[in-house]
Amino acid sequence: MAVNFVISPAVQSVLDELEIQRKKIVSTNYKGWGLILGGILLAFLVTNFGGLIAGLLVGAAAVIPGGVMLYKISDDTAQYKSRFKREVVGAALSSVDQCLTLDPSNGISEAEFTSSQLFTTGIDRYHTEDLVCGKIDKTSFYFAEVHAEYKTETRTKNGTQTTWHDILKGIVFVADFNKNFNGVTVVRPKDFGSSIGAWFSKNIFSVGDKNVVELENDGFNKNFVTYSTDQVEARYVLTPAMMERINDLNQRSAYTVSLSFINSSMYIAFPLDKNYFEAPVYKTLLRPDLLDDDISVLGFMYDIVHELDLNTRIWTKQ
Repeated sequence: MAVNFVISPAVQSVLDELEIQRKKIVSTNYKGWGLILGGILLAFLVTNFGGLIAGLLVGAAAVIPGGVMLYKISDDTAQYKSRFKREVVGAALSSVDQCLTLDPSNGISEAEFTSSQLFTTGIDRYHTEDLVCGKIDKTSFYFAEVHAEYKTETRTKNGTQTTWHDILKGIVFVADFNKNFNGVTVVRPKDFGSSIGAWFSKNIFSVGDKNVVELENDGFNKNFVTYSTDQVEARYVLTPAMMERINDLNQRSAYTVSLSFINSSMYIAFPLDKNYFEAPVYKTLLRPDLLDDDISVLGFMYDIVHELDLNTRIWTKQ
């Protein structure tokens, strides 16, 4: 769906205000970091010529005010980013469809993320934000940004080294499938060379190699492996038309998507390499392409209902 967003006079007024605030934030950041770096340099020079105590005193005279400036501006930065999401991105969503809502402080809970069975390794760090909810015709849906990680610890001669690994950094999309599934069906990337594919091959649960579903679609099988605890239901859900639509959706995505069908919902995970709906700090707000990426990803998510034909109710919930 091509989504066109025209900035209204009210939103333009907000952008003008936020641009002034943005410039103040940038100026303060430059001054604060300038004082800190300058103080460190001065401390080094004075220490070489005047001794350690003199160097520390001179350096602290610049570093401390710089740190205070950065600390004080952090609240303004948080308020600036919050207003951008609520008053600019929120208006963009409403202009696309009045039923679309954005809740920046909410997302997809860790419990639901785990129960989707898309990813099942133990989560050591989890963050979610920017929950978007809506309804297209008969189909309710929601999606949010998710960053789930696990850690590994390696013992070295200097102690324990902790390394963080992404389980998913991207968007999880959830839609009502209008059917109470008896089993669990998971469609995962076939590319084990990717980090997500390699992770999947080791960590899928509830389903395993004995639950592989052989589907008669070469293009689909080239990209995905399907597992299900109910072979008949999996074929009933993954019709030839549905597989073609998933292939088309996957081609539009930057990375291979993964899906699960569980309870009465369809989950789709989209790995991404950037955050959306974020206010730029070091780029002006007063440019015509400001919201292009945000509106593009919104249109992509909005289109899923149409592309997967979820409004065609061939089943009835029991």
